[in-house]
Amino acid sequence: MTGAAPTGEQVLGRLDALTTWPYRPQVLVAVGAAWFFAFIDIVNVGYALPVITDQFHISSSAAAMAVTLGLVGYVVGSLLDGVIGDRYGRRLALTLSVITFSIGSLIAVFSQDLTVLCVGRFIAGMGIGAEISAATAYIGEISPARLRGRAGGLAAACGYVGMAAVPFIAMVLVPNFAWGWRVLLLIGAVGAVVVLPLRLHLPGSPRWLVTRDRLGEADAIVAEAERRASETPSRIRATHLPRVPPPRPPRRRHAFAVYAALFTAVWFVYYVGNYAWLTLAPTLLTDQGFSLSSSIGFLSVTGLGFVVGGFSAFAVGERIERKPMIVGLLAAWAISLVIVGLWPSPGVIMVFGFVASVTIGFAVPVMYVYTAEHFTSARRARGVSIADGTGHIGGAIAPYVVLPAAGLSFAWGMGVMAITGAVAAVLVLFGRRLNGAPVD
Repeated sequence: MTGAAPTGEQVLGRLDALTTWPYRPQVLVAVGAAWFFAFIDIVNVGYALPVITDQFHISSSAAAMAVTLGLVGYVVGSLLDGVIGDRYGRRLALTLSVITFSIGSLIAVFSQDLTVLCVGRFIAGMGIGAEISAATAYIGEISPARLRGRAGGLAAACGYVGMAAVPFIAMVLVPNFAWGWRVLLLIGAVGAVVVLPLRLHLPGSPRWLVTRDRLGEADAIVAEAERRASETPSRIRATHLPRVPPPRPPRRRHAFAVYAALFTAVWFVYYVGNYAWLTLAPTLLTDQGFSLSSSIGFLSVTGLGFVVGGFSAFAVGERIERKPMIVGLLAAWAISLVIVGLWPSPGVIMVFGFVASVTIGFAVPVMYVYTAEHFTSARRARGVSIADGTGHIGGAIAPYVVLPAAGLSFAWGMGVMAITGAVAAVLVLFGRRLNGAPVD
């Protein structure tokens, strides 16, 4: 006589009870590798723009359309992939995303005018937006409650390694070779070749399966996770065992809309300054009077902060409550940009630019996890895609907000970017405290 079949609550309760990473290391590698190439593809065009303006005989504002349309594509791809992920599963969404951004990158590599370049950047942006929303939902759902911050932080840290590598590669290629910017864009295009084989055996999302009443499959995945956690203990383990909050009352129907609106506002405001720094810094520094080689050299140093921040998010992602941690990081971001704007000497740019990059590498992975935690499993991919995806409209308009301000003075340009961090920090205060809490 067999016992009663487990309920979805029981299955997910067993998953959340685990205190070590219960899957093969390849699972994190598969997600982290795609973030590596996606994050390269986010920032590489910024280092190419000064040369593209000369080769295509266009203005800086016209060249910035490649940044804007890439981020518009991000919004479209994120929203589409969110629907696919919630309806057909996270693994299909993850596969489509990496193929899309690789195709878009190839088109951009071989572009001969601004129109084709913008088409390529739009398609690549679709893939990047889809990738980040799908990966955020997936990592959060397969992780035990006490490991969401650490697992999400480690996957995102891989992306920041790629982001930090771009200035060093650009410093060799862009100023010295007419085709150097094309090779820089080509790096993102090889993402599918590297990542797709790693994703062939990803485990399904138990939380998503439960929402689809596929309890047998969810139970089998959790049982295998329990077996692996007991037989092959991972180095990735809960840094502490926090008091798990009592079960939350059922969420009101309008909670999805409320949190989608809140986090769309958070990401929208933050991305205005974030993407201005990530994609326009070479242009702002050259307009300030620094040579292209010097500007890229400064940003090579500051870019190391992405790695420091990303791995810091992994190290302390569960030790500190996410909400106040995000607020503090955004405040540090704002202060560092004000200092760079007021005293733009090489030393100040490198030191406080490094601090700004640390806050990005640290805050963004934590913000992804924190955003995803506010939505239920049935609508998590859509929630993240609406908030992060639509929020990227802020990044799309960044050139048209920051460049006019920088036209008044370098300090004004940096000051506008700093204001976005301060406003985003205030908005985060309206979120919930969720470290260690079960997600439904």
